[in-house]
This record gives sequence, structure tokens and C-alpha cells, in this order.
Amino acid sequence: QLQLVESGGGLVQPGGSLRLSCAASGFTSKTYAIAWFRQAPGKEREGVSCISGNGGITKYTDSVKGRFTISRDNAKNTVYLRMNSLKPEDTAVYYCAAASSAISWYVCDYNGMPYWGKGTLVTVSS
Repeated sequence: QLQLVESGGGLVQPGGSLRLSCAASGFTSKTYAIAWFRQAPGKEREGVSCISGNGGITKYTDSVKGRFTISRDNAKNTVYLRMNSLKPEDTAVYYCAAASSAISWYVCDYNGMPYWGKGTLVTVSS
């Protein structure tokens, strides 16, 4: 059973940076894609970024392009989300999710993610 644990959230001023981590355990295969989602109070959950198992494919939602960078270290079973130039509208609980399939090594998507972490809170405020 794949388990995911997010960390790195916190309070940051507008314009600041944070790096979120998503540590995976309980799964021997590296063929899983990871996606970051976020849910702000009163809003629906949205996909923020995803990365394929080999790290070769990444996607970003338009509102974070140029500010967020997703990466992974398969030796450490960890995926990172570097967030720069943070805005108050980035405030949300951030979740990582994983999917493992025959194509997860090569692609990523926001759909069909059966494994989820419990989330980490990011608050952007002065």
C-alpha cells in the first residue's frame, strides 16, 4: 500500500517561497506519477502540478506557471514542489496524490489518483 506524507507547509509573506515535499513509502516500484492538488477554504480542489515517474513529463495549472517547479528524487522516493513568488491566493491545503499504472513512468495526469496524503497547510499572508 503506497503511503504519502506531505511536509513543508507554513506561513509565508507574499512574494516569499516554500518547498513542499511528498515522501512515498510502502511501494517498491518507482513507476508512479505524482500530482499536487490544493484546496482553499470554500473552493473546490484543483490540480496544481504533476510529474511522471521518470520525471520527464511535468504539468502546471496556468495560475502557477513560472512560479512553481515540481521535481522528484526517486532515490529518496520524494517529490518536491518549489513555490516562489507566493500570492495570498495560493493559500490552501496542499495534497500530493499518486497513481501507478503501466504508463505512469511516462505520463502524468490529475485524474485517477487512488493514493492521497493528508495535506499540508500553506498560508500566504502579511
